[in-house]
Amino acid sequence: MEILLVDGYNMIGDWPGLRKLRDHDLAAARDLLMDKMAEYQAYTGMRVIVVFDAHYVPGTETKFKNHRIEVIFTKENESADERIEKLAKELKDIRTEIHVATSDFLEQWVTFGLGALRKSARELSIEVDNIEKRISRKVEDIQKQNRTSSLLLTDEVAEIFEKWRRGDR
Repeated sequence: MEILLVDGYNMIGDWPGLRKLRDHDLAAARDLLMDKMAEYQAYTGMRVIVVFDAHYVPGTETKFKNHRIEVIFTKENESADERIEKLAKELKDIRTEIHVATSDFLEQWVTFGLGALRKSARELSIEVDNIEKRISRKVEDIQKQNRTSSLLLTDEVAEIFEKWRRGDR
C-alpha cells in the first residue's frame, strides 16, 4: 500500500495557480488542492492525506474525508510538519510505502529519516498536471469513439423511428 502525506499550505504556497488563488480566496485554494488530490488519488490508487496547519484555522484538530482523500486541520499550536511526522511514524509498516509531499527541506529530511520517500511540491505538481492531461486525452478518445460508433440513419428511417417513439403509426 502507498500513502501520500501532503503539506497542504506548502503546496498552495508553491503551485503558481494555487498561490494566485490563495491571495484572493484561501478557502477556494484549499478546495482546489483537495479536488486535485482527489483526482490524483483516484488515478493512482494511493491513500492521500492532506494536512493543513492550525495557525490558519485555530481550534481543535479536525478530520474529514473529501471524496476519498483524508483532510486534517491540525490542532492549535501543532504544525503540519509535526502532524506529518507523527503520521509517518504511525503509518510506517513493512507493507506500506509512505511519500511526503513538501518543499520544506528540513521536513523532507526528517521524514526521510523516518523511512518516508520525499516528493517536492514541484514534483507533485508535475505529476498532477500529467495525470490531468492523461485523463483529458482518455475523455477525448472516448468521446471520439462515441461519435464515430453512433448509428447513422437515413432521414427516412429516422422519421419512421421518431413516429414509433411518439406512438404514431
